[in-house]
Amino acid sequence: MDFSLSKGERDIVAEVREYIASEATDALREELATNETVYGGPLSRAFIKPFAARGWLVPNWPRQYGGLESSEMVSYLIRDELAQADIVIAFAGAHMGGPMILRDGSEAMKQEFLPRLASGEIEFCLGYSEPAAGSDLMGLKMQAEDRGDHFVVNGQKIFNTHAHVADYHWLAVRTDPTVPKHHGISILVVDLDTPGITIRPLHTMAGSRTNEVFYDDVRVPKDRLLGEMNMGLRYIMGALDYERMFLYGQYENFFNELLAYVRSTTIDGQPASQNPLIRQHMAQMRMELEVCRMMYYQLACMLDKGTIPSYQSSMEKMFVTEYSQRLADTALEVLGQHGQLTEGSKEVRLRGKAEQLYRKAVVETIYGGSSEIQRNIIAQRGLGLPRN
Repeated sequence: MDFSLSKGERDIVAEVREYIASEATDALREELATNETVYGGPLSRAFIKPFAARGWLVPNWPRQYGGLESSEMVSYLIRDELAQADIVIAFAGAHMGGPMILRDGSEAMKQEFLPRLASGEIEFCLGYSEPAAGSDLMGLKMQAEDRGDHFVVNGQKIFNTHAHVADYHWLAVRTDPTVPKHHGISILVVDLDTPGITIRPLHTMAGSRTNEVFYDDVRVPKDRLLGEMNMGLRYIMGALDYERMFLYGQYENFFNELLAYVRSTTIDGQPASQNPLIRQHMAQMRMELEVCRMMYYQLACMLDKGTIPSYQSSMEKMFVTEYSQRLADTALEVLGQHGQLTEGSKEVRLRGKAEQLYRKAVVETIYGGSSEIQRNIIAQRGLGLPRN
């Protein structure tokens, strides 16, 4: 794998790093943590608009759609720079749905959505899971009835993160209920201001908000259909492969904070850095962090060669999110009872990040498909084993 960059690409990454150092404030990080999305507050929007205007949100896209025609590696390094600064942003439009529109959308759909996604003007949320269709996504029931020049959509989605602040719904619907469940599915891009849509909050153990979304006789124009009708499984799998390309930089940032704590504190009168068990744990976490980095870079290299990762993105997603759990466990071992305290508590350490990560890590192993689902994908697509 070639991780080298041209001088122009190195200059882009350096400019991004300078912009983050100048504009990423603690107040911005607090707002992001509270709102769970870059579009959730004024500081977030003020940060991302100039960022996106420089083409940094999708540097790998063609210039006509708002990109810089740079490499996928540059795009990945930019996202990593954000994550290492604790600016953790999941752009469902630019980084998940957008690549599918770029690949499979009509020119009219590309012109309508891609420049606005690239500029940060609009955002998508993902509409896959339903009360009876989560890990078995192909069991989805939400129906889109073909009425000639439009669809009429009815049904319910659940765990649709950012639906309360997004502009459009990347929506998986059933357009032909008469065929086997892996067929007859389509993708619609739905304006969330359309009459008949109701959004209600759900709150996770991580303290973040997700949503359930109800559709009641919602009219969706036919030109909001992505690609071919009843071929939605292909577009869903592609978008999921992009979704599973998981950031690791935020965990490197936390590891470095934990390492600084180990170097500077004492436990029972002895330097924590000399504790054999802590040394073993920290060495293991550093080694696994390098694995996260290499897996992340591998995905970018594959994309630069024109291949959308499949089971490889499942491996990276599973390893990175399970690493976050092991890192949280290590932090609690090092910090002891102090690690269980929330931010603002009298004896809290590392601003309560350990207990935050402990709760958040569980949720992240479920986003984009649980670890069990990822292992099945690796077994089938990567190892050629039969379906179980």
